[in-house]
Amino acid sequence: GGPNVSTAMAVREQHGHDESMHTCAPPDAVVWPQAVGQVQELAALCYRCRVPMVPFGTGTGLEGGVNAVQGGICFDLSRMDTIAELSLEDFSVAVEPGVTRKALNSHLRDTGLWFPVGTVGASAASGEAMALGVAWGQEQR
Repeated sequence: GGPNVSTAMAVREQHGHDESMHTCAPPDAVVWPQAVGQVQELAALCYRCRVPMVPFGTGTGLEGGVNAVQGGICFDLSRMDTIAELSLEDFSVAVEPGVTRKALNSHLRDTGLWFPVGTVGASAASGEAMALGVAWGQEQR
């Protein structure tokens, strides 16, 4: 619905470029799913209608990966920001894709672990790369 979907040009342009030098290529619409089930439903709908899907994390990429060169729907995953599970025993963490490095480090503050900037995937700081980064950060102490 309304607060989770936008076709406003300013919003589309914001989601149609990253930090690269590529020209902005805005999507046709931007959606903000808030649960895995919503992502699955949206992806199925896009598949059935043959509409391109463009994932959007933080917009800090350097390759133009968020440019919707063939139009489509941008999935902005920033509202999916739950830190679901932390295992201190094996230095792993399960996060939703909208969790940032800063938010994770705030959550980890009292554990002795951290997620370092130099880790692969640190700018987007999500999913598997984040879990690997926590382990890497601990090993470097």
